[in-house]
Amino acid sequence: MKNYSYLLIFIWAILITSPTFAQDLNVVQCNDSKPVPTHPKTIALQQAMDDLTAVGIPGVVAAIYEEGNLWTLSSGLAKIERQVPIQPCHLVYTQSIAKSYMAVVIMQLTEEGKIDLHGKISDYLPKDILAMLPHADRITVKMLLNHTSGLREYNYDPTYVTRLLQNPERIFQPEEYIQYIAGKELDFEPGSRYSYRNINYVLLALIADQITGDHGKYMEEHIFEKLGLKSTYYKIRQGDSYEDRLVNGYWDRHSNGIVENASVLQNTNVASMVGDDGIITTAEEAILYLKGLMEGKLVSNESLTLMKEWVLDKNGDPQYGLGLDYTTFLREPAIGHSGGGLGSGSQLYYFPEKEIYMFFGINLGTVTDSPIHQDAEKIVEEIYGVVLGR
Repeated sequence: MKNYSYLLIFIWAILITSPTFAQDLNVVQCNDSKPVPTHPKTIALQQAMDDLTAVGIPGVVAAIYEEGNLWTLSSGLAKIERQVPIQPCHLVYTQSIAKSYMAVVIMQLTEEGKIDLHGKISDYLPKDILAMLPHADRITVKMLLNHTSGLREYNYDPTYVTRLLQNPERIFQPEEYIQYIAGKELDFEPGSRYSYRNINYVLLALIADQITGDHGKYMEEHIFEKLGLKSTYYKIRQGDSYEDRLVNGYWDRHSNGIVENASVLQNTNVASMVGDDGIITTAEEAILYLKGLMEGKLVSNESLTLMKEWVLDKNGDPQYGLGLDYTTFLREPAIGHSGGGLGSGSQLYYFPEKEIYMFFGINLGTVTDSPIHQDAEKIVEEIYGVVLGR
């Protein structure tokens, strides 16, 4: 998920010390035979990544595509307990970057004539779901895609957060997330403004299921296989180490700079999610996905143009399209998505004016405050400075 900040006031009230948070997902060193890149830019990037791990980030992976070159780098540990070095071949959690993949599925189904972006979601969702959404006839598919639906957010509910943290091995079903907003009034009139909500993409997954029978399989066939992504997985299997390539997830539970293993909670949480989260991949394949999307290998030029129709904030600044967000790094425009979770954080962006792609992922949670993050902020800025040639 991208935005857990609203969880924080609940987390401190209900956290319990539990050995299940620290269970081992049995990650061992994967074998990456690729040579370490020696370009001046990658040397500077490697030093900055080493600085990140020096201030307490357990492990970091990055990939850059520029001028026909795709470089992958890593620093730190995939697994602290066994001192396993993290490598570009390790699988990392992408969190809310999965929303972009989900949006591509919806756009592909739209191109097939199976979805009308301006159609009401009440035309697509099953009756049991509609019974929980009294305003479904006022919300369009496009409003889910660009977060203008006005629906409430399930992870703002303290009951959900309590159940999540007190039952770290429990898998949630999509319908359960919807129950946390069932029957509640909208936060604002549909289409009137932008507000990022994970629930929008849970509903998009259920819409795609109604049409395809299994939107996860459809995603595999129409995105992963189409782009030759053999190390990208969606709707991950709880507890699976994926041939010992999946990194452990860590968090600073008490915001005191002490890192703890949260692998079971992290893994179970992501294994529960559809649409708004749920993808693990390598740094390289994350780049190949976004590059394939931007180059028209997944959707038509018309669909890609629609995906880049940005919703503006109250200041008139572009924020979000259809599964893509618009931001700037060091005043450089960027298109892509970011993600943050209990045991990881990631960013995947394309810089159109520089024609550079970058993926950046860490295995430390980004949703609890930590002095580690404070120390890392300036270093991350340095990393983007290196990538952008500043």
